[in-house]
Amino acid sequence: MGLNCGIVGLPNVGKSTIFSAMTAAPAEAANYPFCTIEPNVGIVSVPDERLKKITEIIPTKKVIPAVVEFVDIAGLVEGASKGEGLGNKFLSHIRNVGVIVHVVRCFDDDDVVHVANTVNPASDIETINIELALADLETVEKRREKTLKNLRAGNKEAVKKLNAVLPLLETLSSTLSEGKPARSVDFTPEQLNLIYDLQLITLKKQLYVCNIDEDSIEAGNPYVDTVQRIAGEEGAEVVVICGKLESEIAALETPEEKQEFMEASGLKVSGMDTLVHAGYRMLGLRTFFTAGADENRAWTFHEGDKAPQAAGVIHTDFEKGFIKAEVYHCSDLFALGSEQKVKESGKLRIEGKEYLVQDGDVMHFRFNV
Repeated sequence: MGLNCGIVGLPNVGKSTIFSAMTAAPAEAANYPFCTIEPNVGIVSVPDERLKKITEIIPTKKVIPAVVEFVDIAGLVEGASKGEGLGNKFLSHIRNVGVIVHVVRCFDDDDVVHVANTVNPASDIETINIELALADLETVEKRREKTLKNLRAGNKEAVKKLNAVLPLLETLSSTLSEGKPARSVDFTPEQLNLIYDLQLITLKKQLYVCNIDEDSIEAGNPYVDTVQRIAGEEGAEVVVICGKLESEIAALETPEEKQEFMEASGLKVSGMDTLVHAGYRMLGLRTFFTAGADENRAWTFHEGDKAPQAAGVIHTDFEKGFIKAEVYHCSDLFALGSEQKVKESGKLRIEGKEYLVQDGDVMHFRFNV
């Protein structure tokens, strides 16, 4: 699975505006379909109050946050799976991401053309989801035909594996034909391994982003209610963002100016921060920290990684020559107020190769190469 989030949706729903605000780097945004042809890629810092708190307690020369990659993919239209609107090219970009961030237009604006000439979140979601399902159906059908051919000509060992795959392909074909995503099928981990190389788009986790207008920040609107209902039925998450407002916040220079603007606009939490955190978490990414006089840094690891693998994130030599890890949790540092008190209280531990790293751990690695 790719370790990035792909931003998709119909044309003119605000994908590029949201991407530009998130990355603080201008993506091409225009009031006509397909203004984004090649995907824009942005490396986004992951906001983390814990890193700020660590730095308040352990002063340092440099502070480096964790990052995550977002990809702004051109707008899909009905018929994309058959090549409409350069659809095949855009669908190939989606196959390479780890999580789909599906932006849905939840605002009325006569000056911004809707590709279907009417704002209807339910219809928009259905259009995108069906096109993704149809694209996967084509992939599954091709594999199914190839599997049947190989079954007739394969050796004994190959036939055993092909016979295990065929029922999965038939289940997928039936599901996708109904416009339902592959992730709606309750596959076991072993079954998922058998179909992993298909790179099915609809197996990916999906996050819905409601792009609202400024008037809806406090009042809400029925479009968002519709998206939340659909997401609830799918077991998907929803983030609500005012892309226009977030782009104005991103243009401000200082954190103080941004906070003041947010408060004046009725925003308690930045929608962009919520989106970045959701994408990071859905990718299965977590954060550990290193802290010292030269640098305080947030490092990204995969949930379930053991200490040597986390050490390898810093440098491959750390993993190869791993001996032990000195570990405490950042919450203990915040509660006690200093590393010295963490040590005195017995909260600092020495962990070995089998230690499962926890989100929020502060670590120092011992190694020898």
